[in-house]
Amino acid sequence: MIRFRPRRRAVLAVTVLATALPFVSAVRPTQPAAAEPARAPSHVRITTAYELPGTKVYPEGITVDPYTGDLYAGSYEDGTIFRMTPGRRVAERFLPAGADGRTKALGLKVDRARRLWAISADTGVAVYDLRSRRLLARFDIAGQDAHLVNDLAIAPDGSAYLTDSLRAVVYRVTPRRLAWVRRHGGHAPLTPAFDLSGVVEPHEPGTVTLNGIVADRSGRFLLVVDMTGGDLFRVDLFTRGVHKLSLDGGDLRYADGMELRHGTLWVAHANPTANSISRWRITRDGRSARAERRVTDQALQLPTTLVRADGTLYVVRSQLDKGGPVGQGTPQTPFTIASVHGL
Repeated sequence: MIRFRPRRRAVLAVTVLATALPFVSAVRPTQPAAAEPARAPSHVRITTAYELPGTKVYPEGITVDPYTGDLYAGSYEDGTIFRMTPGRRVAERFLPAGADGRTKALGLKVDRARRLWAISADTGVAVYDLRSRRLLARFDIAGQDAHLVNDLAIAPDGSAYLTDSLRAVVYRVTPRRLAWVRRHGGHAPLTPAFDLSGVVEPHEPGTVTLNGIVADRSGRFLLVVDMTGGDLFRVDLFTRGVHKLSLDGGDLRYADGMELRHGTLWVAHANPTANSISRWRITRDGRSARAERRVTDQALQLPTTLVRADGTLYVVRSQLDKGGPVGQGTPQTPFTIASVHGL
């Protein structure tokens, strides 16, 4: 596997960049990667949808407000949250860098109440009102053990589920818990709901495991990916059981952000040698998945996550390996969000 040399400034030296690339000695696969096509098929179209202002943005997460169609992306470099409005090429800075302890913005989600959930890798997750931009509540990691709060999903009942890539646990914040915290100071610890350390393939200490997470629209289960082992897990929200899916046609190594719609799962693979997006068909019981298609194109510029809106996939071109948190080189500016059609 390709190894990357981190910059000397303070970073999470034992993790994958905010859900993407391995730091030195962070991810050590036990099997060679499967061969991948060199370019995307001609009928898959990758274009630039939005530009993000700034010379060192290194975006990581993305989400959509279903009521307005606005997209939101976060900077791994300094925690800035950007808003992208349909019809406007250049995004605006929606929440400033470093606000509320948010120094490295990772997973983002907008819930049905139009609240923006924004993860900061070092601390936890902050919840904002989209209309006023006001901070409503914060949920932070307790204790001194190594951690990396990475991605999140909102279940149909409004509960938020968040992955921790170094502890192999999934945290939960229910609507009732959020309401209670808002009434009592607006600050509380994150509480683990599921421990997957017993089912995730054993890895060396400090290896990034759990990353992308999605919720089934019926509210029955979550799907959580181990980006190092390439496995996909089903977390039953009623029985609390955890099962590894049977994958037909490949694995999910380097898998980062995911999007689940009507049984179709799209996955961003943050592999700098083969920038890819894959599409999978999930069975109705959520116990197996079949690979349907995979496209690889350097124009994706190290995709860390994606979101689907109005039939279009919007993909984060992170460039984290181009002079960013890991990797040397010079990024292309402005940083951009890609639109992908035909996958």
